[in-house]
Amino acid sequence: MPIQRVGVIDLYYEFHGTGDAVVLIGGLGNDITESQRLITWLARTHRVLAFDNRGAGRTDKPDIPYSIEMMAADTAGLMKALDICGATVLGISMGGKIAMELTLEHPELVTRLILVSTSAAARPDNGPTRMEMLSFLARFVFRGKHPQPAYAQGRQRQASHAYDCTDRLDEIQAPATIMHGRNDRIVPLRRAEELRHGIAHSQLVTFRGGHLFFMRKERTWFLDSVDTALTFGDPVKSA
Repeated sequence: MPIQRVGVIDLYYEFHGTGDAVVLIGGLGNDITESQRLITWLARTHRVLAFDNRGAGRTDKPDIPYSIEMMAADTAGLMKALDICGATVLGISMGGKIAMELTLEHPELVTRLILVSTSAAARPDNGPTRMEMLSFLARFVFRGKHPQPAYAQGRQRQASHAYDCTDRLDEIQAPATIMHGRNDRIVPLRRAEELRHGIAHSQLVTFRGGHLFFMRKERTWFLDSVDTALTFGDPVKSA
């Protein structure tokens, strides 16, 4: 079982495919067994690094406060340990926040961003009720092979809710494709529009569905759009 020690925790990871690197960062409660279709799609043309965030899957789940900054540091440590010095980073929901923080703190690791169903911050209209909806989706819709303990999901949820990089979006230099469902009730579309306006070199692609549009009827369109996003803009050169 591929395990990498990063700091004080062990992260479970997998590599798939060959080519330029893509790093996939999952959302709240997600483990990589739930993303096999996306991983397989990406691996047709790229070398995909998929891993379980702290608190999920086969990665360690310490019962301590988590933060997005902490999970971005986990990601950076894993990439460095595996000798990935520049990659397209695809983050979904909470994973999108981790991807943005990774780009802000370690820009040399990220050449391009793909941000799916995410936002720079949890606003007042994206408060506890909607976070509870996201928790429900994570527990009952996302069903991986490695169920997440309730305490670990709570730690991830608190980290996601506390994060805010709104005032730093203009520091992101990597070209970014933002993908969002027009009927998303958990992260309203206007949050994706804020990303589009805040990140200088970005584009917004919208879909008819909600927060999980990429898993449902528009999955094929989503996968096709990911292919396009993988060539969007001039990638940032790694140092």
